[in-house]
Amino acid sequence: MFGQTAFDVGDSKCTYGTGSFILYNTGSEFKISERGLLTTIAWQEPNGDITYALEGAVFVTGAAVQWLRDGLGIIKKAADVESLAASVTSTDGVVFVPALSGLGAPYWDPYARGSIHGITRGTTAAHIARATLEAIAFQVRDVVDAMVKDTMKPLGQLRVDGGASVNNLLMQMQADILKVPVVRGLALEATGIGAAFLAGLGTGVWADKNELRSSIEIDREFNPESRDEWEYVRWKRAVQRSQNWVERGAN
Repeated sequence: MFGQTAFDVGDSKCTYGTGSFILYNTGSEFKISERGLLTTIAWQEPNGDITYALEGAVFVTGAAVQWLRDGLGIIKKAADVESLAASVTSTDGVVFVPALSGLGAPYWDPYARGSIHGITRGTTAAHIARATLEAIAFQVRDVVDAMVKDTMKPLGQLRVDGGASVNNLLMQMQADILKVPVVRGLALEATGIGAAFLAGLGTGVWADKNELRSSIEIDREFNPESRDEWEYVRWKRAVQRSQNWVERGAN
């Protein structure tokens, strides 16, 4: 979050890796979530000031793409998911809930299991690939919606990093589903940059956070386009059907 220069209250970021991790800057306020989010220390500055954040961890995002590759064998490498998903204009009603190791925030359901809904004889690998990317974006929206309700403040934009953020189709989907701009920097490994920024502030390499802001280069901004809200409603229905799938105590 510090590497994304998300320094102001209300700033938010998402790192897309094996899972996805969304943080919302709450400043000096140690805010307790009422909607399944974690309260965490975002960073502590050299002068001792602490900035807090709300955090939502999604267990399976990039790992779902790895499953398409290693489990189903419908792509040869993870990057192939973008072109395969883009070969169709919609999922044709297919919804994939990638609860391959339960569901994280805001559900926290270890008994949920993955499910694919809406399959017909016309369903192809491309529809499943597109549903996988949509599932990543829908899970992030689940967390962002909880953050907005907890803070009672709208989201202005989402800053993104991590390996899966190179997927332009996914980032456009994310902007459409959140209805806010998604901003991707040139540097995708913002965690390491944040550690360097804090160390540099402490040793005087940079004078202040304004100087850090000026060093960040934007690669691309994805602006939201119109999208049918019914698709998100259908996603929520699919999640409900995936929850509590395994009986408690069962393997």
